[in-house]
Amino acid sequence: MDGETDLRAIYAASAGRLVAVLYGLTGDFAEAEDVVHEAFARALSRPARLREVASPEAWLRTVAMNIARTRFRRRLLLDRIVHSGRLRRPESTPPISPDRVALAAALQELPRPVRECLVLHYIADLAIAEVALAQGCSVDAVKSRLMRGRRALAARLGDKEESRA
Repeated sequence: MDGETDLRAIYAASAGRLVAVLYGLTGDFAEAEDVVHEAFARALSRPARLREVASPEAWLRTVAMNIARTRFRRRLLLDRIVHSGRLRRPESTPPISPDRVALAAALQELPRPVRECLVLHYIADLAIAEVALAQGCSVDAVKSRLMRGRRALAARLGDKEESRA
């Protein structure tokens, strides 16, 4: 078996237990899932390390707990900064408009390279050359992906004028 197959077996056998443990620790199910997934991502980046340990689940639990502790400390630090007055939290988070929900759903239907180019250029506001550098492709490839992405979004979102362009 290779490292990725081993990790899949470990995930199938222990992810549920790890999430339960981290849920007990954090009190937040989504946070528990996030830290467990982060622990598995770290294991995937270092499969040899995972094969060296006697109990992969124990190692993953330790990694996940460390991630949870780090996140907790960062939240505490942010809370202290907010309470000190050096930083203010927004009064409330504005609701997400139906248009944004539709856009996010349409973006998810696009191929990853096209979606990433659109997001980096239009949402992160990077220049085309910066997008090309971030994507490891040519400027012409970025321009092509942006054009294909705009057309695909226009078709999915029902903008007839843009889809004819």
